Amino acid sequence: MVVYSFYIFDRHTECIYSRLWARHDRPLSSGGSAARPISGSSVASNGPAPDLGPARARPARLSAQDDAKLIFGTIFSLRNMVRKLGGPDDSFISYRTGQYKLHYYETPTSIKFVMLTDIQTLNMRNVLHQIYVNLYVEFVVKNPLSPVEHPGGEGVANELFELALDQFVKGVL
Repeated sequence: MVVYSFYIFDRHTECIYSRLWARHDRPLSSGGSAARPISGSSVASNGPAPDLGPARARPARLSAQDDAKLIFGTIFSLRNMVRKLGGPDDSFISYRTGQYKLHYYETPTSIKFVMLTDIQTLNMRNVLHQIYVNLYVEFVVKNPLSPVEHPGGEGVANELFELALDQFVKGVL
């Protein structure tokens, strides 16, 4: 089992904590038979390369803030879709793609815990619940120096929480 990343979102849709353990990169194109063949005419150019405009200026990798926004948008959409199709008693737990599996846990106070793992990983809902109960509540909620609200995306800045989370995730592996 490989844990790629972990996110905590508050009830105001702000990412208050994110942690990357392993980045899952896949090549943009492979040289194998699965890649789309390129004809000789499409490779040759008849002069200077065309200006791609904004597409050329786009960074190759998204920032951590953009990753968090995309992940929150995904879980928000999937959670709403599950509630509309299945009713108020059904809940969104996880989904899997060909590259990763996203695990989701929401607390009664609308704090959202999200973990991205490899696709062979079993359900991590209990693990996310344990992170909430044993780590987040103990090191963040009960800390008198930690803010109750996180305005403007002010995150969880608690070294004990980070160390305990790192040890917990490595222990689960």
